[in-house]
Amino acid sequence: MLKALALALAALGLSVLPAAAGAKLPVSTVSPLGPETSVPFGWVDFCQRYGGECDEATRAPQTIELTAATLRKIEGVNALVNNKIEPVSDAEHAGAPDAWDYPADGKGDCEDYALLKRRVLVEAGFPRAALLLTVVKDAHGDGHAVLMARTDRGDFILDNLADEVKPWNKTSYRFVKRQSQENQNVWVAVGAPTSAPMYVAK
Repeated sequence: MLKALALALAALGLSVLPAAAGAKLPVSTVSPLGPETSVPFGWVDFCQRYGGECDEATRAPQTIELTAATLRKIEGVNALVNNKIEPVSDAEHAGAPDAWDYPADGKGDCEDYALLKRRVLVEAGFPRAALLLTVVKDAHGDGHAVLMARTDRGDFILDNLADEVKPWNKTSYRFVKRQSQENQNVWVAVGAPTSAPMYVAK
């Protein structure tokens, strides 16, 4: 797995950080789920352009076994992608209020970071069903997208606004919805009901 991760990161001009010896593993909780909900337009549009990555096959839920080495790899991908991509709004970059895409030119906003981290981790052997695009609101009620990693020690968040990978309930966000583990094209509510933001753009 480490070799696959190194190759995936090398293709992006990134490098692998060494695993910390004797690192204490954090523990999170599992985010509470609600009913199925609306699918973000940005995801629908992304799937029209990347159909092969949006198959509708139903799969069994999976979690990541969180070892010290695995956590370090996840943290490395989060921090390295954060520092590799230049933050640019969709309006400026794509001429649209909310455009989900891979930051192929080294520029993008929150959902672009999340998509790239997901792709790199999947290519490194992590289960896609445990890496879920997630919509949240910040303290001002503005929309934001992060990547949720479901592990055997709870749910953790990869965020382009923070290099630290945190338990979902240790962030300052109000969680709105995320992809279903069984089908990535189905989205489910997270936590107490709240209106979805029109755009995610951080």
